[in-house]
Amino acid sequence: MADSDIPDTPPLLLPDAIHEAIKPGTALLRLETTRSREGLLDGAWWPRTRDIETELPALISVLTGHLGPITRVGVDASAWNGLPTRLVIDGQVVHLDSDPVGDDTVLITRGHNDHFALLVVPPDTTADAAREAMARAVDADNITQAAQILVATTSEPEDSAADAAG
Repeated sequence: MADSDIPDTPPLLLPDAIHEAIKPGTALLRLETTRSREGLLDGAWWPRTRDIETELPALISVLTGHLGPITRVGVDASAWNGLPTRLVIDGQVVHLDSDPVGDDTVLITRGHNDHFALLVVPPDTTADAAREAMARAVDADNITQAAQILVATTSEPEDSAADAAG
């Protein structure tokens, strides 16, 4: 078999990228910078809306470039505006599963059983809080759950804090 006949196999580990804009002005993705995958989370995603059909294609396209074909995505259906059972993204069918993972996590499946967990930063999060949450999520030594990261990095609205004090 000639070298040109050998199929190009996707990378098997996370890329060394620190962060990458998925679509300018739309979303931000950060992936863990270590290849060990020992932390609880493999990365973080900051979508700009709760419209899964608008947000997910850009995420999957970028991840496919780093990880190879993505076959499934698990999200909490209550966190999104409508959840189709599948989307065709870049000519590939990606199945969407309604999993009780919480609205703060998305599970990405490559192949049959290789899972990546990403923190989902809520769309209305401030830029500073989103950067802090994403930085914590991609820390190689992270042992903090996604929900706890969001609580620790997102401040309460000023009205709620004033009500609690008064």
